[in-house]
Amino acid sequence: MVLTDELNIPLQPDKKPTEPRTDEEKQQLQNRLKRIEGQIRGIQKMVSDDRYCVDILIQLSAIQAALKKVGYTLLERHTKTCVANSIQAGNGDEQIEELMKVIQQFSK
Repeated sequence: MVLTDELNIPLQPDKKPTEPRTDEEKQQLQNRLKRIEGQIRGIQKMVSDDRYCVDILIQLSAIQAALKKVGYTLLERHTKTCVANSIQAGNGDEQIEELMKVIQQFSK
């Protein structure tokens, strides 16, 4: 049985990046995600405090932008490492197809 996410893209829990992320890269991503987590908690409080809808919507927009930034960072790294390495090894077709599916879903 193939596991898929809500976008019907196959999940690959046993697959690893061709070049492991550096400790610095991991820390930067973790820091960004923790900030986003804090923003989400802030929105939860805004809802509890019955704050003005527009204020909440503005914060939601900021979170969406922050998540896209994390996604683009990961997308860039994946392209420059995993996809590039597969192409250089002569078997990039599968990686390119996978990349195109992810770009398509990410762009929605």
